[in-house]
Amino acid sequence: MVVAASIGNALEWFDLVVYGFFAVVISKLFFPAGNDTVSLLLTLGTFGVSFFMRPLGAIVLGAYADRHGRKAALTLSILLMMAGTLIIAVLPTYDTIGVAAPLILVFARLMQGFSAGGEFGSATAYLAEHVPGRRGFFASWQIASQGLTTLLAAGFGTLLTGSLTALQMAAWGWRVPFFFGLLIGPVAWFIRTKLDETPEFLAADTTASPLRDTFASQKLRLAVAIGVVVLATVATYLVLFMPTYAIKQLGLSPSSAFAAIVSIGVIQLVLSPVIGHLSDLHGRTRIMFVAGALLLVLVLPGFLYLVAHPTFGTLLVVEILFGLLLTGYFAAMPGLLSELFPVQTRTTGMSLGYNIAVTVFGGFGPFIIAWLIRETGLKVAPSFYLMFAAVISLVALVVARRKLGFK
Repeated sequence: MVVAASIGNALEWFDLVVYGFFAVVISKLFFPAGNDTVSLLLTLGTFGVSFFMRPLGAIVLGAYADRHGRKAALTLSILLMMAGTLIIAVLPTYDTIGVAAPLILVFARLMQGFSAGGEFGSATAYLAEHVPGRRGFFASWQIASQGLTTLLAAGFGTLLTGSLTALQMAAWGWRVPFFFGLLIGPVAWFIRTKLDETPEFLAADTTASPLRDTFASQKLRLAVAIGVVVLATVATYLVLFMPTYAIKQLGLSPSSAFAAIVSIGVIQLVLSPVIGHLSDLHGRTRIMFVAGALLLVLVLPGFLYLVAHPTFGTLLVVEILFGLLLTGYFAAMPGLLSELFPVQTRTTGMSLGYNIAVTVFGGFGPFIIAWLIRETGLKVAPSFYLMFAAVISLVALVVARRKLGFK
């Protein structure tokens, strides 16, 4: 059950992380603007464009899951994700087919964005509805799967940048992780076709209009869902941007930058189920509030220290600290989201809340961070965006406790 639900989320996250990690290489191959900074901003902007499709995917696939079942939506989303990955893996570069290359790249990212819009909500609902008393533990495997794929993607980055020349990376090395992702897809699809539907969904009456019901009677719950996701998505995409930050701003080697990210993948993989279990015992908002408050307080000092001492060791220490706090917040979140909405609208509500926050605050996170650095001239500028996100999410958690009675 855990593997079936998590493997699609893992593939989605793997593709996103790989694209972000190799943004510097992709920018030169598909957006040769004559200026490295402009090329990188165009690449990160393309990364963000796909997120415009996520709310649409949340509406279409989320409602589909609430009407026809979690299994049906999970099977469809993995097929769409595989198609987008295949296009990117085999796509010729700008030098070969000209302006068609970036246009097709954008189309593939839009397809992936639509698929991802329904993936998180469907998979989280599937996990949470099997053992209602342990929603936090089972739903946290979504975050553990992201840790695994972060670990794999960082491993690819470390191996490829450490063993290949710049010419080899540009010629074919950057495509290797995408082809690896394609190997996961068919396995995930096959496993999902063998799933049983969740007992909670089968026992509940379905609604013909989950989207309308969500907006009609659950607006506050939807607003809270959006708010609590903001910090998780900004922190996650800041981590995704860190290799680019370490290379461009700190002057570290690509292999060192990717190696430091491995620590976050390990922390998420190992610690997420523990945090999920603790949230079942002691309450989700309490754990999330402590982790979010510590992120708010420590992120600026962390970046100041990193900029003052731009070494691999310093980067590793900062990454471990942020990885622990991010996991403490993020791993308890799926359980909370699954409890915000009733069965009849659970996937629609979770998908909308998650993907609206991810689209508005996360998808353009790397672009906003790069823009902040350029406009302010401050290497600590990424911390400003995370602090802003932390304030929003902490307010949402207070509302969840006081207005909705969550612990």
